[in-house]
Amino acid sequence: MEKTVKNRSISPPIWIEKVVIVLEAVQDFIIISLCVGLFGVMVLQLQSMFLSLLPPLNFPAVTADILFILILVELFRLLIIYLQEQRVSVAVAIEVAIVSVLREVIVKGVLEIPWTQTLSACAFLLVMGALLVVRIWARSIGEQT
Repeated sequence: MEKTVKNRSISPPIWIEKVVIVLEAVQDFIIISLCVGLFGVMVLQLQSMFLSLLPPLNFPAVTADILFILILVELFRLLIIYLQEQRVSVAVAIEVAIVSVLREVIVKGVLEIPWTQTLSACAFLLVMGALLVVRIWARSIGEQT
């Protein structure tokens, strides 16, 4: 955290470094709280999904529950990656967005969604896919240099 200005080393005061450490600890506590809450929501959603498997079987509800659990798992993975690496994984965030849009399309049904929403969902999915490809391409260029 030191800055060099005209051959002099200027470091921030110690109290600023201590404040930053405390704020990072509070942020980690918030992320851990989100993980615990998300885990609880996943357990409740699993219970709801198993109850919807009882006869009469409501296939769209079961499909929606399964896709929602997948979204929650991906969000949980995103939070775990943040705790481990102190960064947000762009690829996981994009995957969550893609699965969320696909869940809505599957649950509502393609034929029941207005064509403008279908077109915008397609455009959104194309952009998200392009972002994944660009991310992989940029990473491969970064590794070559």
